[in-house]
Amino acid sequence: MKIIEGKLRLNGDERVAIINARFNHIITDRLVEGAKDAFIRHGGDEEKLSLILVPGAFEIPFALQKACESGKFDAICCVGAVIRGSTPHFDYVSAEMTKGIANVTLKYGLPVSFGVLTTDSIEQAIERAGSKVGNKGFEAMTGVIEMLNLYSNLKG
Repeated sequence: MKIIEGKLRLNGDERVAIINARFNHIITDRLVEGAKDAFIRHGGDEEKLSLILVPGAFEIPFALQKACESGKFDAICCVGAVIRGSTPHFDYVSAEMTKGIANVTLKYGLPVSFGVLTTDSIEQAIERAGSKVGNKGFEAMTGVIEMLNLYSNLKG
């Protein structure tokens, strides 16, 4: 049986974007640091890494669509943090952002990773942005690196 899978390595010529929701920036700044670290550690050229900033998680799908349409990127890593409050706003933002990212990903066929935290508390977000549970930005970038490599293996 032939196994086709992606490896965690970049050639250094891949053009990758991080789309970051600035809302909850104390958390999301750490996710960006983790994503950038993963990109560089796995052979990426920092000059080929772009950071696209949007106001909040709800705006990520629109920026993702425009980035995919631009043809400037080989893959995109989405990060952000939606933290539950005392109103249903969390549910609406989380659901629509998730659906939007999935729809754009399927439409354009580029490797896209989902590193947006959806947590019940600020403490849970902090744990996932580099403390107890690791850095989900780092994990999202490694996922997109693996998918980039897999896509190239499936093409040729």
